[in-house]
Amino acid sequence: MTAAAIAGDLEISREGSRLVTGAQLKEMSDLQLAEGIDRISVFARVSPEDKIKIVQALQARGQVVAMTGDGVNDAPALKGADIGVAMGITGTDVSKEAADMILLDDNFATIVEAVAEGRRIYDNIRKFIRYMLSTNSGEVLTMFAAIMMGMPLPLIPIQILWINLVTDSLPALSLGLEPAERDIMRRQPRHPRESLFAHGLWQHIVWVGLLMMVGTLILFQHGLGLGRGETYARSMAFTCMAVFQLCHSLAIRSEQHSAFTIGFFSNPKLLGSVVLVLGLQMLLLYWPPFSGIFKLEALAPGDLALSLAVATSVFWAVELEKLLLKRFRRRRARP
Repeated sequence: MTAAAIAGDLEISREGSRLVTGAQLKEMSDLQLAEGIDRISVFARVSPEDKIKIVQALQARGQVVAMTGDGVNDAPALKGADIGVAMGITGTDVSKEAADMILLDDNFATIVEAVAEGRRIYDNIRKFIRYMLSTNSGEVLTMFAAIMMGMPLPLIPIQILWINLVTDSLPALSLGLEPAERDIMRRQPRHPRESLFAHGLWQHIVWVGLLMMVGTLILFQHGLGLGRGETYARSMAFTCMAVFQLCHSLAIRSEQHSAFTIGFFSNPKLLGSVVLVLGLQMLLLYWPPFSGIFKLEALAPGDLALSLAVATSVFWAVELEKLLLKRFRRRRARP
């Protein structure tokens, strides 16, 4: 059976594409190969030198090249590719040494699963950074703005310590366990040199930090205006800042899909950590041994409801951001 017939049976040839044999490849210059490689579906009867030439041609086009192989002759191409994948069962020791990854079950479907897992991990790293930097920028901006405006401190050191050790940490760790999004393998690959802060991440960090600052300071000023003292106003600001962060963690579980679309129960660890931290926050407010240590006062029901309502604004703001970005991408995608 010819290589063309095999390609047809496997449905790996494309309309307008061509098949190139090793003999034809040797007659092509590096420039000719680099310019025409996108129209080639199958290379047949190639030598180890030809494999390296193909890898380099794809890399010259800016492609990330994965090479699979199991023999000694595959070792140079495995070494030259961006990702060399050697067969774990049938592969030789030389090919395994040259490869970046060893496929233990010799099943190509495992490569797809590994790519999906890698994308999930990368997504979760971005979510972790988005959460931690946004919430911490909110704290820093709140304290800085209060000092610049000559206001009393809306948070004292022990309250900031609680937010950093408890309110920040538990949801952040749970975000690292977020399951893969349903369309994770339908996305275009990201550029290898793309910044971790690309696609609006740093802008998100800035505006969410500013939103938390404005909400907390307005609530703190409102508490001072009630005439019940700085401790009471600080209790409102502290509660608002803590719940701000919990609501933010629920909203950023996906950069594109609404929290209502992916469901709140798809990551039970995150939901459990949010409920736990919220319960601990109420314990600080209403149990005298803890409220005394953290310099807090029990809030009246109306003031507690106001603090929680202001804090939920970040959830709706992030949902609105995703909706606007989705519409913007659709307009750009139109011809």
